[in-house]
This record gives sequence, structure tokens and C-alpha cells, in this order.
Amino acid sequence: MIQNPMHQLPFAQSGRFWRGNLHTHSTRSDGAYRVEEVCRRYRAAGYDFLALTDHFLAKYNYPITDTCAYRTADFTTILGAELHTDRTEMGEIWHILAVGLPADFAIPPEEESVAHLAQRALAAGAYVAVAHPAWYCLTERDIEKLGMVDAIEIFNGIAFDHNDHADSWQIADIMLGRGQHYTVCATDDFHGTGARYDFKRGWVWVKSESLEPVALLAALKAGHYYSSTGPEIYDIQLFPGDKLIVHCSPANRVLFTGKGSRAVAVQGNGETQFELKLNKFDSPYGRVTVRGADGGHAWSNPIWF
Repeated sequence: MIQNPMHQLPFAQSGRFWRGNLHTHSTRSDGAYRVEEVCRRYRAAGYDFLALTDHFLAKYNYPITDTCAYRTADFTTILGAELHTDRTEMGEIWHILAVGLPADFAIPPEEESVAHLAQRALAAGAYVAVAHPAWYCLTERDIEKLGMVDAIEIFNGIAFDHNDHADSWQIADIMLGRGQHYTVCATDDFHGTGARYDFKRGWVWVKSESLEPVALLAALKAGHYYSSTGPEIYDIQLFPGDKLIVHCSPANRVLFTGKGSRAVAVQGNGETQFELKLNKFDSPYGRVTVRGADGGHAWSNPIWF
């Protein structure tokens, strides 16, 4: 490892961490609750921001749900949508998470390719992620067809109870192992419908100097955040001699994983500081996983060496 790559992570950035959910639905599409109630629930639960991403489909009149009226001094929103077009290898319509879309984002023309739609969203300034790939069995060919976007959604809360396909790390690691520089995100994909508990299942902590939507979006695009289903990561430091130190909430195991089966792990018993030796870690990237003492996981974005 020839340079310190910690600038890729949020911990040394200025500002503070803000908790937010990037994938949410309301009655503007197939969610159970009206927009104002969705925003109220997240604010009451201690979230700092929310992206309400209703399904951008004709049957819902292509909503870019306006949440500006529900912003306060301590809670904000980012406009967005879940975009759809084309078909996956398994024959299902594509799902693309786009956070930071303009209110006048154009309706997809008939037969618009998924790659073209994703590039339009990126060109409009949005943070664009591959939504829940494990949930509907996206393949490597699908993601290659989509083309490069910002991130892969590696945890999706609603899938936990829908089909037990909440975790999408495998395909994310395959793409990372091929040298594709994605960041990752955890979301709950809240709908509030049926016998599926999806509220507060997964979220991101974004490091930004302010709670302004523009600042949060810039931090997301830069990868200055981490993902969690419970634990917190306070700092990750790389020292000469390839020593990695992780400061976190009480945890029982911390892992640093990379290409293929490469990994370094340290067992704990509710400790809050873990030291990992990386001198034999032969991988072009690595990512930190924290297994919390009370359950749940937290994940850093990939660190490229």
C-alpha cells in the first residue's frame, strides 16, 4: 500500500454525521402512508434527512414527490425517485434508485434503455444506485448492461421479510473485484404495507458541514458516508506498517474484506477499538464490516489502494 487512502472515507472530512434513509415510498406510489406522515415518522425516529423515492411509473403519474414543505431546522429532505425501464435478465422491470433528481426530470420515452435512463439521472445531478440487486436476482450481465453508476444498494430492509434477500454484498464484491469503483448503501425501502417490517431496517450516516440537501448530495456523490443496520463507526485510521484501527460502538467482530476470499478479522467482546494487521492483505480494495455487540452490521465504503 503506497499511499494513505483514508481521504476516500468520511471520517477525516469536515462537518458532522447526519443519519438518513435513501429509499422510501408513500401513497404517491405503493406506500401505505401519505407524504406528510412518512416524513413525520422519520423525523420522530431521530433521522436527520429522508429521500422519498416513489416509483416513477405511468400508473402513479410519474411522481417526483415534493417533500420541501416538511423540511425543518433539524430535518431535511432530498427529492428523488425509483426509476424503471427495460427488462432484466430474469425478465423483471429494472429498479434504479435516484436521489437528488430535479422536479422536472423527464418521463422515460418508450423503450428507453436502462443505461440511457441511468445516465440521464446522473447527468441531472442525482446519486444513482443499483437498487436491491439480490431481491430480484440481478446478474453480473445486468449490472454491466446498466453501466457505471454511483453505488450498489447492499442492504434492503423490505427484502428481509419479503424473500430473505436483503443482503446484496456478493454481487457488489464481484463488481468491486473486477475493479469497478462503486460505493454502497443500506436502506430500508419503507412501504409500510403487508406483513413486512421495513421501517428503520437500514440507513446511511453522511458526513457533511451542513444539513442542506445540496451538501448532503455532494457528500453522497463523494462517498463520504457509511451504511448501517445498527452499529456506528466513529473512525477508521491507516498507520505506517499497514495497521488499520477501527473505532466503533461496542462490537463483537470487525472484518476487513477484499477481492475474492481475502480478509482480516479480529474478534472482540463488546470492545470499541479494533486493530487489524494488513501487511499480508493482498487486494486492490478493502472494506470494513462491524458486527455489533447487540446485533446488526455497519459497513464502510470500499477503500481503494
